[in-house]
Parts: sequence; C-alpha cells; structure tokens
Amino acid sequence: MLIFLVGYMGCGKTTFGRQLAEELGWQFADLDELIEERYKISISDFFGKYGEDNFRRIENMMLREVLSWKNSIISTGGGAPCFYNNMELMNKFGVTVFLDTSIPILVERLVRGKRKRPLLKSVEVEELNLKINNHLSQRRFYYEQAQVKLSDEQQFVDHIKEKLGL
Repeated sequence: MLIFLVGYMGCGKTTFGRQLAEELGWQFADLDELIEERYKISISDFFGKYGEDNFRRIENMMLREVLSWKNSIISTGGGAPCFYNNMELMNKFGVTVFLDTSIPILVERLVRGKRKRPLLKSVEVEELNLKINNHLSQRRFYYEQAQVKLSDEQQFVDHIKEKLGL
C-alpha cells in the first residue's frame, strides 16, 4: 500500500509522514528530498536556476518512480497535486490524505522556514497570511480530491491509522 500525504507547505506532511512510517514499520520518502538527493541541489536553488516548470516536470517523473513501491508513506511537495495528472496518479496507485492545517498554524511554521520555501522566499512576514490564504485557495481544489481529509493537527498520525484500518 502507498499512502500519499498532500497539503500546503508547512502542514506537517514530512513530520507526520515520518512518524506514521515509523509506527507502521514502513518506508518513508519525501518527494522534495528525493529530488534534492538525485540532482544534488536544494529545491530553492533548483527553482532559482531552472524555474518552476522544470521542477514540476522532474517532480512528476519522481512521483512516477515511487508508484511501484510497497508499504510506503510518501510526502509530496505542496504543489505536487496541482500539476500534470499527479493527483489522479496518486489516487489510482495509493491512498491520498489531505492534511488540512489552519492558516494561523501554517503561518507560524512557515515564518520559521521561509528561506527554504522558493514560493515564499520574497514574501514579507506581514504579507505571509494573505499570500498563504490566496495560494491555498488556488490549490484547495486539488487537495480536496484526496480520499481522506484530516484537519486535526494534533492527531494526524492516529487519525490516518484509524481511517485506513492500520
């Protein structure tokens, strides 16, 4: 079984994905980390050097590679579900879980890691709330196609296990 975690950047996909994989004794992978390892460049630098279109193409290719894995938790980048037919692929080959985190929590988390986020790097802290709100409203259509939606940040791991009977 493959479980794909989707949601906005900073929602906890990697953190909760690692916890869930450890509890289940499954493999964990973060698509962004896989790309960084393969191409020997940070996501932020990749965006700056090659642009978002090239990144999304590589991201789709990497997603297709993990589709054959077994018993794995895959954390996707915040934009991964929104490009190509990625959401359709994830729904076809596994279970998709949307971690729907509130905007105040996203803002708090992203302020700490803003410099690593290429789409937020140039946004002033005061504008972050509005930027996230606008960006999330554009992406929500894709996230909502997930088979499972969870919005309780404190209990993501337990809720995923419960919803999927694990």
